[in-house]
Amino acid sequence: MTSPVPPVAPKIPHRIEQLGRVRVDDYAWMKDENWQQVLRDPKALRADIRAHLEAENAYTKAVLAGTEDLQARLFAEMKGRIKEDDSSVPAPDGPFDYYVRYDLGAEHPIHARRPRGGGGPETVLLDEEALSKDHAYFQVGAAHHSPDHALYAWAADTQGSEYYRIHVRDLATGEALGAPVESAYGDFCFSPDSQWLFWIWRDENARPAKVFRRPARGGEDALVYEEADDGMFLGVGVAADDSHILIHVGDQETTELWLIPAADPTATPVVAEPRQVGVKYALDHWTDRWVIRTNADGAVDFKLCVSDAAIPARASWRDWIGHRPGHYLAGFATYADFLVRAERVDALDRLVVTGRDGTEHVVAFDEEAYALNLEGGYEYATTVTRFVYQSPTTPRQWFDYDMATRERALRKTQEVPSGHDPSQYVARRIFARAADGAEVPVTLLMRKETPQDGSAPVLLYGYGSYGHAMEPSFSIRNLSLVDRGWIWATAHIRGGSDKGWGWFLDGRKEKKVNTFTDFIACAEHLIAQGYGSKGRIAAYGGSAGGMLMGAVANLRPDLWGAIIAAVPFVDVLNTMSDTSLPLTPPEWPEWGNPIEDAQAYDRIASYSPYDKVSAQAYPPVLATGGLSDPRVTYWEPAKWVAKLRGHTTGDAPILLKINMEAGHGGASGRFDFLKEIALDYAFALWAVDRDGKA
Repeated sequence: MTSPVPPVAPKIPHRIEQLGRVRVDDYAWMKDENWQQVLRDPKALRADIRAHLEAENAYTKAVLAGTEDLQARLFAEMKGRIKEDDSSVPAPDGPFDYYVRYDLGAEHPIHARRPRGGGGPETVLLDEEALSKDHAYFQVGAAHHSPDHALYAWAADTQGSEYYRIHVRDLATGEALGAPVESAYGDFCFSPDSQWLFWIWRDENARPAKVFRRPARGGEDALVYEEADDGMFLGVGVAADDSHILIHVGDQETTELWLIPAADPTATPVVAEPRQVGVKYALDHWTDRWVIRTNADGAVDFKLCVSDAAIPARASWRDWIGHRPGHYLAGFATYADFLVRAERVDALDRLVVTGRDGTEHVVAFDEEAYALNLEGGYEYATTVTRFVYQSPTTPRQWFDYDMATRERALRKTQEVPSGHDPSQYVARRIFARAADGAEVPVTLLMRKETPQDGSAPVLLYGYGSYGHAMEPSFSIRNLSLVDRGWIWATAHIRGGSDKGWGWFLDGRKEKKVNTFTDFIACAEHLIAQGYGSKGRIAAYGGSAGGMLMGAVANLRPDLWGAIIAAVPFVDVLNTMSDTSLPLTPPEWPEWGNPIEDAQAYDRIASYSPYDKVSAQAYPPVLATGGLSDPRVTYWEPAKWVAKLRGHTTGDAPILLKINMEAGHGGASGRFDFLKEIALDYAFALWAVDRDGKA
């Protein structure tokens, strides 16, 4: 039988001069010059690019044809672990309990409410499944009821481009109110008096640029705030005590908050503390004072301050919960008589409850590795908060916690219909020593009988960017590999905040290489401890984690039995040099600005996966992407795959799969998304063992 033949991408050299440096990009043609239009209408993609991507998809399908039954089994297993008619724990707000639920077989949920306490008829607020029927892709961002419970609003994306349309419905009549908001960001908020809707406009380059206000029941939009710096993200929200509307401005290292009094929602916003490069702060109003979380004054892992001022400028901040190195203060939530802060120490979470009288107590658990997340709720004048606990072996558990009595009530445990026995699995936390002595946590999940003699295949997952921590959570997906004798390992590498904000700072800009070498150190430590062997480790990461995949493929191709790079950010130098792209200016603080800074150019060029592809034997690679992705554009994985094929000295397959109807997050439905994961896992099983038997 003839083996499938990979597409051959034409080489069209494109010479780029920048800061006295020259590079040649043979595959620059894959970027459609009208990419902004493609985000809004994928059918506008240039014909030659579409033909190439479709040829790549066909080649991947042909190469993996022998795994189609395996993919179907993996999908069926993962789907079987999902309660199809699942529903959330109701969240009380005034006279109602709000929740989401799924009908059997539905890809998307129904948003609903009942009279508080569980009695009375259900009112459907939004039926996502019904609305999705006319679209190949359908994703709801924010969805909120108005504080007076009379309106329901939601933001919907029907392309995957993250250009949202915001709709408002009158719950008494069921009628749509006014024309939908167009070209919006996925978040918005109602004013506390329910009279106004505050929303964010995305410009032609898909960046959040302006905040508008419109009457909640329809009417003209009024400009509230305009951001002049292309590098800043925008957000809108309401203080926990409903005293203010908040406009959040920030990038990776600097933030600024603007305040609008809820008593006068049409007032001009006032800045709380003007932005200062390198200073981050978040704030909330706690009845009679402001609480500020900040890294000011060298508080690398953050501290809490308070201010009694009407406008909480920095001069009015007083330290309250001081900075403790290694105790990362990840966030906080305020209630009338309590404040809850989330902390992380050595990649383990805990919650600390503080009363207005200053008394404190800690909420924590005893497993080696777990995730603990504050979910909160709608109400401020309550003693009850909600948190979610989970671990690699323990399905999610939702607890209502009374902060006054310290009693916790289990409200729900995630059901696994096909069955799950935690006692048959082992979760461990080990530490790999990096070259510079740093201790890198690794979370392991395996079956109890899995041997520790190097024979078990390993999937090593990593991310390591933007300060995002990889929480040791429960996954109905990962069990499909673990039940086949694999070890799932999560590397808590630098660039994330797993061990605090300093852990993040040690994996960015001039220290970015630590992210890659940490991941390699984790793989080597696993091998040394008998958890795997060279050539039988599948490396897996997405987005900036896909950049990690490209980097470790270049640095140590011999370690990996497979590389799975989901929506991979691999063309770093070109992307960070293109100011038209949505995330380029906002991400210069993370990577550096290679347009103006020669050191940043050279540093990025030294690790950018696309630029560092060389003549060596690469392992099997699967790269995936989305045509409408505004974050990591489709041409990044497409160019990378073409260049890898042109340079590899081996015969391992290098595959590309582009979802022609989705964006950064892949397919939008809860089951359709699992089909994409099943493809990834089938590739790992096939590539590492090369027999497709599983």
